[in-house]
Amino acid sequence: MSSVSATSSAAAAAPAPGNSRGRVILASLIGTSIEFYDFYAYATAAVLVFPRLFFVNEDPTTALLASFAVFGVAFVARPIGSIIFGHFGDRIGRKGTLVASLLVMGIATFLIGCLPTALTPGWEFLAPALLVVMRFCQGLGLGGEWSGAALLATENAPANKRAIYGTFPQLGAPIGFIVANVLFLVLNLSLSAEDFESWGWRIPFLASALLVIVGLYVRLKLVETPAFQKVIDTGEVAKLPLARVFVSSWRPLILGTFIMLATYVLFYLMTTFTLTYGTTASSVEDAAAAAEAAGKPFNAEAFVPGLGYTRDDFLVMLIAGVVFFGIFTLVSGPLAERFGRRRTLLTVTSGIFVFGLLFSPLFGGGFVGTMGLLVLGFTLMGLTFGPMGAVLPELFPTNVRYTGSAISYNVASILGAALAPFVAVALWRAADGSPVLVGLYLSGSAVLTLIALLLSKETKDVSYTDNVS
Repeated sequence: MSSVSATSSAAAAAPAPGNSRGRVILASLIGTSIEFYDFYAYATAAVLVFPRLFFVNEDPTTALLASFAVFGVAFVARPIGSIIFGHFGDRIGRKGTLVASLLVMGIATFLIGCLPTALTPGWEFLAPALLVVMRFCQGLGLGGEWSGAALLATENAPANKRAIYGTFPQLGAPIGFIVANVLFLVLNLSLSAEDFESWGWRIPFLASALLVIVGLYVRLKLVETPAFQKVIDTGEVAKLPLARVFVSSWRPLILGTFIMLATYVLFYLMTTFTLTYGTTASSVEDAAAAAEAAGKPFNAEAFVPGLGYTRDDFLVMLIAGVVFFGIFTLVSGPLAERFGRRRTLLTVTSGIFVFGLLFSPLFGGGFVGTMGLLVLGFTLMGLTFGPMGAVLPELFPTNVRYTGSAISYNVASILGAALAPFVAVALWRAADGSPVLVGLYLSGSAVLTLIALLLSKETKDVSYTDNVS
């Protein structure tokens, strides 16, 4: 009997199984890699082929704007997804919610690759409508993905390493970009323009299924994070996380949204607008000749000039720039641990403000200026995006952390991301082909983020397990 008793006591005293460092890194990284892979796959297709495949009755500029409008649908859906997945993330736990968000996101992306286009007889109106539905479903899944991955990383982090662990999910952005665009580049080089437009564009969307399978395998092996397990053990689980976060943490919700604003505007200008501007013909004559060669209508009055690079050349330039994004995402974690999140972000956001003023001069500086813009912009992107994996979750108590960080992150996505490509194209046209107003738009967003940072407090030393609302 005593032997049994001793065994039972030992079992009771044994620590609960935890997540290994490697499993935390991979599980938090894989989901955001898929998230940004999905984004870049759609963003690239939205520039290169979707205007011609899904908006066939519009002139090129209007078709491009329509394609970006559908692109923005996912960002409208993301706050809805943040509420849904945030509720379950704060009610039942991080693990199950992350599995569900990954499935919703992955299935929607795969189905985009299966859609008929508007060129298919009888699908002129239904094809664009289905594309909108799939983008909305992508947005729902994405609404719960980032915050769950950030919590998985930071709530498993050792003491004084939350900002470092928080960079793991952030690395998904450069990884997703490189994988998606290398795949598009390989397809461009190996397929004829007709084959790429006919079926080759589908491959990146269909291939996402492989990444989802790997992500599910890793996430199903996780155990609950220590911070949320303590909330369960102490009975502090919020019955209605959405109501609780608005009552107890409305100020962090607002500050977190605007702290993220400049990061989002920079992110989508550097990826979507630069590709659009870089690959648009530099003269009306070149644009007319390209349209004639492709057998497409051309509206000279709607034309605005760009840089005239081929899409393959500019994708290579973008991929080279994104390498700096990845490097400085890793660099940002130790910086935020040493100097604090607030001080680090104040410095970097000031740099984004100056970068916005240099946007047009750099773009007008030929190949060297354009590469300088890409390298500098993506360096700033890594330095501002990396700390967000720790900053936004640290603003909120544990029992509403999933909901709070998700809402701030995804409302910022509407203000800074859904609008950015659309606004940038409108400003580009308003300035007769100059990106000067686009740069001022970026600087303006940096000012709003600087104000939010000045109104916020340092979160480096906040408790992560003894903090509930």
